[in-house]
Amino acid sequence: MDSMSSNKVWTLVDPPKGVKPVGVNGSTNMDMKTTFLNGFVEEEIYMDQPEGFTSVGEEQKVCHLQRSIYRLKKASRSWNIHFDEVIRGYDFIKTTLTFVYTKRKQSPKIDEELRKMFDVHYASAVGSIQYVVQCIMPDIAFSLSVTSRYQACAGEAHWTVVKTILKYLRRTKDMFLMYGGGELILEGYIDASFQFDEDDAKSQSRFVFKLNGGMVAWKSLKQDTTADSTTEAEYIAASEATKDAVWMKNYIQELGVVLSIAEPVVIFCDNNGAITEMVGRGDVRIDRVTSAENMADPLAKPVSQIAHAQHLGKMGLRNMSD
Repeated sequence: MDSMSSNKVWTLVDPPKGVKPVGVNGSTNMDMKTTFLNGFVEEEIYMDQPEGFTSVGEEQKVCHLQRSIYRLKKASRSWNIHFDEVIRGYDFIKTTLTFVYTKRKQSPKIDEELRKMFDVHYASAVGSIQYVVQCIMPDIAFSLSVTSRYQACAGEAHWTVVKTILKYLRRTKDMFLMYGGGELILEGYIDASFQFDEDDAKSQSRFVFKLNGGMVAWKSLKQDTTADSTTEAEYIAASEATKDAVWMKNYIQELGVVLSIAEPVVIFCDNNGAITEMVGRGDVRIDRVTSAENMADPLAKPVSQIAHAQHLGKMGLRNMSD
């Protein structure tokens, strides 16, 4: 009450005609220091004098609020407006980005669910999958990209997906990348899934590069920016693929073992709108390919079992029994 008095939260006035003052509830515990008293009220609000703190000789008067107090509907907004004005006075600029931390729909939402996941080695399992993807299994790069996003707040649904991936790896433990029999020509395949992520509407990029009948580089990742169309998503994917293509072109050129590397690297794309872009200095050439023939397809979205098996063969993945 001393703080309210010193901050002149209200002034005592005669009750206006036709106005019913709001009631007062007392509290014995407080966990803030004049937080809500920093805001000013914009409306005319009258309140009964707090019980036990009635001014002697002015018992008939009511409190005309000058500042916001706790439990008013606009109390939080009032002090936030005041805080915003003060902090801007120190040359701070308010960000327009989202700053409220939220959890994904399938992530744990209560303490009991969190405790249940504490004993699950989710991050360790994802790390093991990442090692396999980098070494020999490009076909599960998309699955790795999705599951790795939830290492800090994984739920049972995420853990089920990870176990499914591990079961697939156990079934395909005899698979290996085989090179030979193909042309010594570096060629790439790019694709994008427009706004694939339901949480933030980001698209998924993927690309693969093939040399001498087998895959030499592959990647599946969520795009940093939000694309407005499928064509723009393809542009972003093509941009990322072109960076890797130029690096590999320069590296292979220094080795001096692939004569065709002097020619522009051919990158196949299944989006007509993006084919006219990303040619630049002539380091790469964008050609058209159908979605069914695009080897980057399984790196950004689920495909049928038949299509998946066909793409594995094109990537150079073979089974030891074959």
